[in-house]
Amino acid sequence: MTQNAAGAQLAARTATEAFTTAPSALGRLIGVDLARGLAVFGMYAAHLGPDPSEGGTTGFLMELSHGRSSALFAFLAGFSIVLITGRRAPKTGRAGRQAVAKVVIRAVILVGLGTALTMSGTPVEVILAFYGLYFLLVLPLYRLGARPLAIIAASTVVILPQVLYVVQRALDSGGADGDPGGIWAWPADADGIVSLLFTGSYPALAWIPFVIAGMAVARLDLASTTVRIRLAVTGGALAVLGYGGSWLALHLVHGAAAAIGAASQDGGGSPLSAWWSDSVGYPTGDTPAWLLAASPHSETTLSVVASTGVAIVVLTACIAATDASPRFRGLARPVAAVGAMSLTAYVFHIIGMQVLGIDDLSGLPLHVLLGFIAAMTVFATLWSRSFRRGPLEWLLGRATKFAERVR
Repeated sequence: MTQNAAGAQLAARTATEAFTTAPSALGRLIGVDLARGLAVFGMYAAHLGPDPSEGGTTGFLMELSHGRSSALFAFLAGFSIVLITGRRAPKTGRAGRQAVAKVVIRAVILVGLGTALTMSGTPVEVILAFYGLYFLLVLPLYRLGARPLAIIAASTVVILPQVLYVVQRALDSGGADGDPGGIWAWPADADGIVSLLFTGSYPALAWIPFVIAGMAVARLDLASTTVRIRLAVTGGALAVLGYGGSWLALHLVHGAAAAIGAASQDGGGSPLSAWWSDSVGYPTGDTPAWLLAASPHSETTLSVVASTGVAIVVLTACIAATDASPRFRGLARPVAAVGAMSLTAYVFHIIGMQVLGIDDLSGLPLHVLLGFIAAMTVFATLWSRSFRRGPLEWLLGRATKFAERVR
């Protein structure tokens, strides 16, 4: 047997063991990969699925994918950072410096890749450049435990969306057509500094709480049933607080719903639906009433609280189910395989759209979405039988080898 064949056989055996045991020897919980796979498919649905306005079960599921899948993706970014820098205990000394270097290298590559994909003309609002920035912004927190991380996450979710609102209003009045000029808008057709921080589809100021919350959860003993129950209850409570609080506010605060309807893009939905749906559109005017919404991408405190709760519930359910049932682990393996190569899967659907000439996200036939999901699932399943990492994940891993030179 050649060395390459032996290596492939070992990788295949390792990948198989990762799906037939509890937390894998590689330090990656199968449930996390399952949750990440669901997040990827949720973003597929948001970009390639039918229009939610068609109603019925399909329309409802498409609406659920909007915003919440990308929030779950960002939440799991916190998990990735903790896995790299030490999940049980933060790495220190040389190992810690090398781990930090790995995160920085990954972040820079993601920013570059995300910018390149955005400049390619894709109709998708690419999250990767934002994702890379999140890594850099939260990296100073990697040595903190679950409690201080949770406190910071709670503090940022209360404060930062309000700061974002003020900053966005200031920027709207600063440049031509409401856009900042000069170096702040560089590059003009991609995610410049201001876009990444404040004005883009995933502004760091509103999305950082997701990542920090994910870091806090990653620090917990997720093998403990008690911890899982508390997490599930906490996630459910946050979802009720966010969505329920928004529903109450829009119904009880006089003029709030009308102000949202007057200052939003015409999405065709009722302003009262802004407590959970983006059917009403997005803010285009200056009204504080939007701070009472919890709809996807409204970037409000209530929205972030609700989506964080959903993310916690989804992750907890995935971990509990895969840990409790070997049969379920087997059934979940294809989706978890996609989650294990989420970068490859994400880039695949963007490039696939360009190859097929899809340049309109106004609503596509259901078979298009199902075709993308099926193609990626088959590829990931077959690939994982011989390789531990996806193609782009392998390249990213090779790039981070430079971190080993850190002393």
